Amino acid sequence: MLSDPSLQMVKEEDVNGNGDVIGTGTTRTRVAVLTPPLKLEGELDGNDYRAPNFFQRVLSLLKSVRPGTDLTRFPVPPLFNIPKTMLQCYGESLYCISKDMLSPCASGKTPLDRLISVVAWNISTLRPLMFGVAPYNPILGETHHVSRGTLNVLLEQVSHHPPVSALHATDEKEGIEFIWCHHLVPKFNGTTVETMVHGQRHLKLVNKGETYVMDHPNLLIRFLPVPGVHWVGKVRIHCQESGLEAELHLGGSSFISRRAYFRSIKGKVFMSSSMKTIYEINGHWDRVVTVKDVSNGKQTVIYDAKEALSGLKTPILKDPERLWASESSVVWAEVSKNILSKCWDKAREAKTAVEEKERELLRERMAKGEIWVPKHFTVSQSKESGWVCLPNQEWVPTAPIVVPT
Repeated sequence: MLSDPSLQMVKEEDVNGNGDVIGTGTTRTRVAVLTPPLKLEGELDGNDYRAPNFFQRVLSLLKSVRPGTDLTRFPVPPLFNIPKTMLQCYGESLYCISKDMLSPCASGKTPLDRLISVVAWNISTLRPLMFGVAPYNPILGETHHVSRGTLNVLLEQVSHHPPVSALHATDEKEGIEFIWCHHLVPKFNGTTVETMVHGQRHLKLVNKGETYVMDHPNLLIRFLPVPGVHWVGKVRIHCQESGLEAELHLGGSSFISRRAYFRSIKGKVFMSSSMKTIYEINGHWDRVVTVKDVSNGKQTVIYDAKEALSGLKTPILKDPERLWASESSVVWAEVSKNILSKCWDKAREAKTAVEEKERELLRERMAKGEIWVPKHFTVSQSKESGWVCLPNQEWVPTAPIVVPT
């Protein structure tokens, strides 16, 4: 089980779904449940959550699912949930890390140095996921706001069906800004579930005048012959200002389960104009990744997963008075608390209550002819560019939840 959850209580006034005070009614207690981040396998304090008899239960659950089913509308019992939402998992990939992977991106002396650092940082956001369990699907308007040092991270669920999450993170001291918009499209294909992750990540190095645009790999859950969860596909990282580009190919697993292919990364760094390869990239995103200079054969380690992801610290609630009611750790607190205690009936009741409240708010909006508008992002959609989520603030403010450094 995930250990050492942080449960903290704050007084709460009457609020709406965005966390705005709408009255001075009776104060009540708001509970926030913060759990350890996902870590590398083998670190039992944060990555050993398993539902009882999870493999048999997964197979029995999937008997009612048909190939091609839109899984975003398929209800998942709490027994198959880890006690955190997808928003928290996205955020953790940024703020939960033991080695500073961001500063080199901004401080690299040359465009090539900076691109290599961006590649290494991008790899560090790939975290091992667990077979048989999944995070909660965030409700509409849910937020997650966390600070680590001078990095402030804010996420908002800007669409529920389809599920679309927006992220804005800034480090004013380092001159770094992130803008992400993720649109998940999972499909059940019989022996696998493949989740296409649409949308792009933008990493801006403000002081260098450079923007790096990145794709996201897809998530593949394989049931046979060997159950597992894998990041797969091609990732392109491009900087228009420097003309440099990186291409990464992620391997999942083979039918004969060769370790050399398991979670592998192969790729290259090249000039977009000439397609001339400068570096070759090779390794495994859950172990070690190296680059080789093709001009002289010199190899350099750019990422060590054990070094970067060991000893991750659980966020803590530092400023309870600033905690929004829409915060993930508040919205799902009762569900998470009961999952951690393995009180499955209470967890199911609490999850049903969250989901039914969401349906009730939707019915009220429809009855009034209202359209829900995100609070922290301006959202647009088109056939050409898909979902685009632009932050409403230039810099993300400090958060009431912080990661100890």
